[in-house]
Amino acid sequence: MDDNQKARRRFLARTLGAAGTLALGGCERLSHTEWFPKVLSGAEVASSAVAHAVTSRRSMAQEFTEADRSPSFRSNGTAKPDTDDYRTLAASAFAGYKLEVDGLVDRPSSFSLAELRALPSRTQITRHDCVEGWSAIAKWKGARLSALLEAVRPKAEARFVVFYCADPMDDDGTDFYYESIDFEDAFHPQTILAYDLNDAVLPVANGAPIRLRVERQLGYKHAKYVMRIELVDSFAEIEGGKGGYWEDSQGYAWFAGI
Repeated sequence: MDDNQKARRRFLARTLGAAGTLALGGCERLSHTEWFPKVLSGAEVASSAVAHAVTSRRSMAQEFTEADRSPSFRSNGTAKPDTDDYRTLAASAFAGYKLEVDGLVDRPSSFSLAELRALPSRTQITRHDCVEGWSAIAKWKGARLSALLEAVRPKAEARFVVFYCADPMDDDGTDFYYESIDFEDAFHPQTILAYDLNDAVLPVANGAPIRLRVERQLGYKHAKYVMRIELVDSFAEIEGGKGGYWEDSQGYAWFAGI
């Protein structure tokens, strides 16, 4: 990653953080008007178009050496999903875990942890940049998302990969975290379903049993506690229609990368 790319990523993180603060401060009322969502949508399309024009989506995120690793990788957001189902899975070291993969695929499937570990994998030492302003370098190992998708055979009309997670985002446990990426990122060689962190099994606090690593995007795109993957052609029928929890609830950019 060159200096210009680093600067763009830092700018995006600061901008999204400020946007979130404004929304929490009361500016969310704008989202209920007819015109403001259209402005945001237009800006999102323009931003995505510029990003595609100035940089290759197939280029690799910077990777580091063992000596560059941070002393620890902090837990951010949910540290342990507070549901009976998740507690039961965690108590058995996720022996009963099954990753469901469905939607626009020819072969709807479910994968145990052992089956995910048997898929072609990748190990990478990368920097995680959080929208809150902190960064950390860590070593990740996981199944290549491209290998999983090839196993389920996406239909021709599939365009996006949606990740549904175990962490509830409300008090009554009915609204769960979700996120999405497009096929360009899904088939990127550095996009993995991580099951190891720093040469050890992924801790619960960091997203066990599986978390998404999509290295060219900011941290809120790296969904933790992934339970189900769905392939879709649009976000029209998914929650707020913008493809992710923070995108729908706080107006964060759907494409948070470089």
